Amino acid sequence: MTTMQTHTLAVPGADLAYDVRGPLPPTGGRPVLLMIGQPMTAEGFSALAPHFTDRTVVTYDPRGLGRSVRTDGRIDHTPQQQAADLHLLVEALGAGPVDVFASSGGAVTALELVATYPGDVGTLVAHEPPINAVLPDAHAAERARAGFYDAYQAKGTGAGMAAFIAMTSWQGEFTDAYFAQPTPDPAMFGLSTDDDGTRDDPLLSKNSWAVTDYRPDAGLLAAAPTRIVIAVGEESAGTYTARTAHGLAAVLGQEAVVFPSHHGGFLGGEFGYAGKPEEFAARLREVLDAG
Repeated sequence: MTTMQTHTLAVPGADLAYDVRGPLPPTGGRPVLLMIGQPMTAEGFSALAPHFTDRTVVTYDPRGLGRSVRTDGRIDHTPQQQAADLHLLVEALGAGPVDVFASSGGAVTALELVATYPGDVGTLVAHEPPINAVLPDAHAAERARAGFYDAYQAKGTGAGMAAFIAMTSWQGEFTDAYFAQPTPDPAMFGLSTDDDGTRDDPLLSKNSWAVTDYRPDAGLLAAAPTRIVIAVGEESAGTYTARTAHGLAAVLGQEAVVFPSHHGGFLGGEFGYAGKPEEFAARLREVLDAG
């Protein structure tokens, strides 16, 4: 079993916690594999990372999330700030360019990292980045996002999460039929109806709207030396993040590559959202090796 070492990197406005599995500099001629999510922290890769014992794997907590404490007084989570943080992390590792597996909001951060710091990343596998701008029904997607935000503001986390699940599991474009649905009951999803009064959840508040509002620069991404692969889960077909993955792939002039399972396909069940981490890892290895 590869030993994991935890470090802290002081960057302007935050102290970033990151974990290293394997030697630095990496051995065997393989680049460091950086795994990132958002708002998910490093623990979300606990089932995936152990499948890459032949590589040095680095995970981290984005600023203001998990163990990474902010000192900048801000509460927003932007791809631009997180990409700047990752650039400093890659520099601190002294092992760039790195390969990156990035999922969900982390995939949006990784796109900004490639666009702004093109020398940092050799291969990027961007798994289901939630970007409204690449959808034909972008305005309706923004309205659907506002719907789960409003539910959260009105009744708390359970209500907000129920509405979020309803949005992200909806098949196809957000039509009048979607908006005509009754507000989902949290109990339908095993969620609590209690309201603890907090309204700062990074997923349900407006704190991370910059992620889904992100507009990728196809020109900068094409000009970068990075090999970019857009990934989509086979079980995600027709859902919001599958559609954004296919939409982004089209913007970049490519086809999305199918991975096992769903949006959380690399999870081991620790979040009640079990995927197929062993199969997912095998596919990720295949895609990385193809580069």
